[in-house]
This record gives sequence, structure tokens and C-alpha cells, in this order.
Amino acid sequence: MKLTKYLFVGVAFALLPTFALAQDAAPTFDEIGPYLMTTLLFLVSGFLVFWMAAGFAMLEAGLVRSKNVTTQLTKNIALYSLSAIMYWLVGFNLMYPGAFDDVAGTYPDAWLIGGWLGPFFNPAVLEPVGLAAAAADLGYASVASDFFFQLMFCATTASIVSGTLAERIKLWPFLIFVVVLTGFIYPIGASWQWGTGWLAQMGFYDFAGSTVVHAAGGFAALAGAIVLGARIGKYKDGRVVPMPGSNLALATLGTFILWLGWFGFNGGSQLAAGTVGDITDVGRIFANTNMAAAAGAVAALIFTQVMYRKVDLTMVLNGALAGLVSITASPLEPTLFGALWIGGVGGIIVVFMVPLLDRLKIDDVVGAIPAHLIAGFWGTIVVPVYAGADSNFGTQFVGFVAIGGFTFVVSLVVWIVLKGVLGIRVSEEAEINGLDMSELGMEAYPEFAKG
Repeated sequence: MKLTKYLFVGVAFALLPTFALAQDAAPTFDEIGPYLMTTLLFLVSGFLVFWMAAGFAMLEAGLVRSKNVTTQLTKNIALYSLSAIMYWLVGFNLMYPGAFDDVAGTYPDAWLIGGWLGPFFNPAVLEPVGLAAAAADLGYASVASDFFFQLMFCATTASIVSGTLAERIKLWPFLIFVVVLTGFIYPIGASWQWGTGWLAQMGFYDFAGSTVVHAAGGFAALAGAIVLGARIGKYKDGRVVPMPGSNLALATLGTFILWLGWFGFNGGSQLAAGTVGDITDVGRIFANTNMAAAAGAVAALIFTQVMYRKVDLTMVLNGALAGLVSITASPLEPTLFGALWIGGVGGIIVVFMVPLLDRLKIDDVVGAIPAHLIAGFWGTIVVPVYAGADSNFGTQFVGFVAIGGFTFVVSLVVWIVLKGVLGIRVSEEAEINGLDMSELGMEAYPEFAKG
């Protein structure tokens, strides 16, 4: 035993120089820490935003009638899955062809049209497995984590469209539109800003996507609603016929899930966590995001009581979402009071815009257009109040009109083509009986249907 003990100690001492050399050769945390922390921020924020997919699914399942719940759930899981594939195949590199060279004043050759259009069908490529940190040319974060995080924003854009067009659209034409939206329309518009395209060079400011994601999704939904038309019986004899959702508990759960996911949506958009300043900024973004949502909900609560003599839960839920959308363009710069009034105005927007859309006979089942498009406009335009020299009202308006106009026009064309070629609306009989049976042949609540 003693011999074994002495032998072990001797081997340990012999190996100490080797351990020391290995330790000396290893990179320090100061060298790799920013890379590690920013990668972690992307991954944690990414799965928080992924959880928003569940939020949209629950919100929509709760706000549609029971005969259409299964179809909405199917659309939500399918649109996320299609988004993941299309963003890998086309979207990621179309959205990020390469940063503008400030010294040379030119775009990289990867842009087909500098600042306007990136490369098509250029699949995203991740780092090799087991890449040694000491030998790697470390960027600010891993490509895989960046791809994963940005994918979530792409899928969110498609989720916004789903709820607006519920209860009367065919499944497969909708999914074809999702392929076009997530593979081409969204990445092109986003490249103008986040890919350092022409809007970024102009000075347009959209921190986390009030316009790039939310208004874009709202414009795509608006185009679809115009081409698709309203649900049967929604507008009758000059009045709006209420069509209550099937489960407000699910809708409320969905809103809380979206609220939670938004911390990753806005916080991750800091795009850096390697310094004390970056982490401090992320904390400030979380606080402002939460305040705006709370203010939007309270504003909707108060205004529905005043206008209708009773509180409308669906308005309160959308008020919270509108508050979140409103702060998304600039969640870092405002004070907490700034976040409060910006989010509060978002909640008021919903209360006034939902009935206005009904007067225009634009049937938005879940209220996505007011909460995402109109509140997105508000959040984008109000940015210069706190962002100061980094933005101006004119540039903010141009950016909103450019991305919104592009998304709306191209989406409108795609919807018209789909309507002419495949037809996008179910038959009158199918709509009356419910899409769950006509499109899928299964119901979300079969035991209740059987009495």
C-alpha cells in the first residue's frame, strides 16, 4: 500500500509541469468570457421566445370558437416548423448577407443588390463540432446561437398572421403563405434594418422589432384579411355580431406566456452580454418591458370600463400585448415612467382600433392588427423621444412605411395568387360546421360535442 501511495504521489508531481503548461496555454475568461456570455444570452433568450409559440397557440385556441380550435393548434405548430426549415434554407443568409463596410463605404459581394437584396437559397452553416476555443477565430457569439435566436423572430411574424385569419382559411394555402413569408418576405425587410441594409444606413432605429417583426406580421395579416373577407355572419344589417371565443382561460394563459417570452425577445436583442454595461442594460430592458405590458393592460382595463361600462377581458389581454409591442422598438432608452406611458398608449390604441376595424369590416379574430401593426407604428414613431440623437421622427416614419409597404404589397400579391390558383377560403358549409371537422376530421373537445 505504501509503495502504491508513493508511486501515485510521484506520478502526480511528474505531471504538474504538464498541467501548468496546459493551463498557461488555455484562454482566459477575459478572452473568451464575452463570447460565452453572449452565446448564453442568445440561447436563453431564444428558448424564451420559442415559448411564445405556445403563447400564440393558447391565445388563438382560446379566442376562436370550439369548432376551430384543433385547426388553430395545427397551424401554430406547423408554421413554427416550416419557419425553422425556411429560415435555414433561405432566410438567415438572405437577412444577413454581410455588414456594411464603413471605411470603404460599400457592401460585401454577398449582397445581390447592395443594401436591398441578399443571396437566395444559401443555407445557414453552423460551426464544426468540437471547435477548439484556443484555435478558433471567436466572433461575438456562436453562429448556431445567433441563428437559433433570430429564427424565433421569423416564426413570430408568421404567428401574428395565423390568429387574424382564423376560422375561415384553408390550412394548406395558409402554410404555403408561411413558406413565402418566413423564407423571403420577412428576411428581405429585416435585412434592410438588422442586416445593415439601406434603412440602417439611413439611421432607422428598431431595437427589437416593433416594425421589423410586429408591424410586418400585422401588414401580412391585413393583406390576408382583405383578400379572404370576413367570417359568415360577422357583419349583419350594419351591426357587428359578437363571436365569443371558446376558452378565455386559455387565452389568458397564452397572454402570460407571451409576456414571459417577451423578456427574451427584447432582452436578447441587446445582442451582447460580455460586459457589466451589457448585462446592466439587459436588466433595464426587462424592467421596461414589464412596465409597458402592465401599463397597456391597465389602460385597456380602465378604458373599456369607461367606454362600455364593463371591463372586456379580451381587450385587457390585447392591451398587455400592445404595450409590449409599443416598447419593443426602444426598450432600453426610456425611464420606467417612459415605458409606462408608451405602453399605456399602446393599450388605449387597442381599445379604439378594434371597433374601428369592425366598422371597416376587416375581420381580425384575435385583434392582432391593432396590437401588432398599429401599436407597432406607435412604438416605432415614439422612439426619438428617448433615443435622442440616434433617431429622428422622419427616418422612423420612412422605415415603417418601407418595411410595412413592402410586406403588405408582396403579401397581397401572394394572397391573390393563392386565391386564384388554389382558393384560400373553405366552403360555407365547412365554415358553419367548423374547420376542425372539414380540414382535419377531429375536434378539440369531442366529449362536449357528443353531449
